[in-house]
Amino acid sequence: MILYVSDLAASIAFYRDVVGLPFKFEDAGYAEFATEGTRFALYERRRAAWLTGSEVAPGPAAEVVFVVDDVDAEARRLAAFGARILSGPADRPWGHRTLHVADPDGFVVEFAQRIPRRRPRKP
Repeated sequence: MILYVSDLAASIAFYRDVVGLPFKFEDAGYAEFATEGTRFALYERRRAAWLTGSEVAPGPAAEVVFVVDDVDAEARRLAAFGARILSGPADRPWGHRTLHVADPDGFVVEFAQRIPRRRPRKP
């Protein structure tokens, strides 16, 4: 996943220092984090037209989800960093306890802890 952001330095600081992702590198308006299983990166929105052929509208057009062991502990940790908490923590019927915060561009960042489902999945 690549998020197109307005202020690369602010977004790097948010995902590295507040969310806690391990930072990998930054180069020419692009920054990548050392995540497992998927690539998570940021790209300066002002450079997007060069890459995509057209302007990219600002967020929040995406939601980033991180699975954590203890969403309540994450809520306390994020609040201590001054993160803008949008909702939660709250138990969801699909088997997650969630917390939603906003990143510097207004993208929704969800932290989800697996809990027992309250409703079964339809076959």
